[in-house]
Amino acid sequence: MTVRAQRTANDYGVLVEPLTGEVTAWRNNVVLARSTRARVMYETRLPPVVYFPKDDIRADLKPAPDYRTFCPLKGTASYSDVQVSGETIENGAWHYPTALPEGQAVDGFHAFMPGVASRIEYDGKQLDTPFGGNISGPIVDWLLREAWTARTAEELISALGKKLVEDGVAVCRMTVLIWSLHPMIAGQNSIWQRDTDEVTSRYPSYELLESPIFKNSPLQHVADGLGGVRQKLDTNPDEFNFPIMDDLREQGVTDYVAMPLPFSDGRINVLTLASDHPNGFTTANLGLIFECSALISRLFEVFALTSNATTILETYLGKRTGARVLGGEIRRGDGEVIDASILFCDLRHSTRLETELGRDAYLSELNRFFEVTTEIVNEHEGEVLKFIGDAVLAIFPAGGDRDKACRQAVASADQIVQRLAVPEEDGNGIPLTCAIGIAFGEVTYGNVGSKERLDFTVIGSAANIAARLGDHGKVVGHPIVASKDVADEADCGATPLGAVELHNVADPVEAFAVSVCPAETAS
Repeated sequence: MTVRAQRTANDYGVLVEPLTGEVTAWRNNVVLARSTRARVMYETRLPPVVYFPKDDIRADLKPAPDYRTFCPLKGTASYSDVQVSGETIENGAWHYPTALPEGQAVDGFHAFMPGVASRIEYDGKQLDTPFGGNISGPIVDWLLREAWTARTAEELISALGKKLVEDGVAVCRMTVLIWSLHPMIAGQNSIWQRDTDEVTSRYPSYELLESPIFKNSPLQHVADGLGGVRQKLDTNPDEFNFPIMDDLREQGVTDYVAMPLPFSDGRINVLTLASDHPNGFTTANLGLIFECSALISRLFEVFALTSNATTILETYLGKRTGARVLGGEIRRGDGEVIDASILFCDLRHSTRLETELGRDAYLSELNRFFEVTTEIVNEHEGEVLKFIGDAVLAIFPAGGDRDKACRQAVASADQIVQRLAVPEEDGNGIPLTCAIGIAFGEVTYGNVGSKERLDFTVIGSAANIAARLGDHGKVVGHPIVASKDVADEADCGATPLGAVELHNVADPVEAFAVSVCPAETAS
């Protein structure tokens, strides 16, 4: 493969020079450091920084291992608390224990954070003014003018990769790891390859995050707030002992960077870049990417916010209802009047189960009850609207087909009863029983509540009747009790229970005990 020559993407640079004469750093009237060997680092668009040899620092430095920062040019900075005149300044000084090439001139030197030294005196040459003007160039123009048009995170990472290559940055592989707020999926890891111009997205589970492969990876290192990773595979191969480095080296990678992409909520996501150029990334190109990383992070945060909002709404409200809320039905009174079958499923003997099993085991069985019920309702095109204590409220919209909505509700009830009756092999070894009531009717499907706190639910007599029919089933000893129009759709028949007086229901309801189909013929 022919590797394109790298061009200078901007004027970014790092320059370290010795300072002549004696240099003294003061904090008020106390000397922090005094040296004739001090050095100054000039970095584009940053104030000059004076570094002192550790032996010439008079203040006490106490390592602060829980705080680090990262620069892909100089390396990962470790910090120390500065103790002087009875005062402790947290993370007041830093140094680079394993400096990268651009920072090796200050290896073994320490610098003070802004404000720690009240003044610095120079006997010799004074500091020059910072060099470098505004950030500019095709990549910056693209980020400001065009990047926002990407419709997905995958489209954005592909466009960014191609733009970097077009502007002369020898990046052959780029990944972005974005954490999610999904109950089962930890995040999205998208990988772009220059040679194929393809993006592959993976969705690691929380269990995968506990695997040795992930724990011993640059992604975990950065996400844990330990700073970034810069490994020129021919310069500092021993700094980070990550197994992926061997794989990348075999693929022709010469330079690797993993840098944090912090979001506004404090979560640390990860951007990685790999180069196959013989000399790796140039200082100018890598400096430009690092300067733009905050803007890149915000672009990806837009997609993450949309994805997380969808996930949270679907998790707490259900897919259909979540989509309606995300689509703008957010005001009190928003909704519609629909015909639907309403299923109310109540776990039996909850109090006894909690007493006999203990809290943790009971919660495990309660979650199994919710999971089984939700899975079956979803399979039959229904939607769980809410969990109410140890009960489930589900809806099967008719959409013009009353008979289908009733059949779906009855089939769901039948399978729920049968599935719960079989203990989990790796669970507590007990069957669960439930009481299910089903009714059909016109309901209001939408937002109700106070001005500040809304609930997307169903309101109508059918919902109340379904709950009361379930209660009646407990009394007469039948797991599934339905109104007549629903019971007519039962595959295995229904037994009349007569006109039943239900609590808070004005007129008697013709109730039927729905027979549970034999397991081998259950639909």
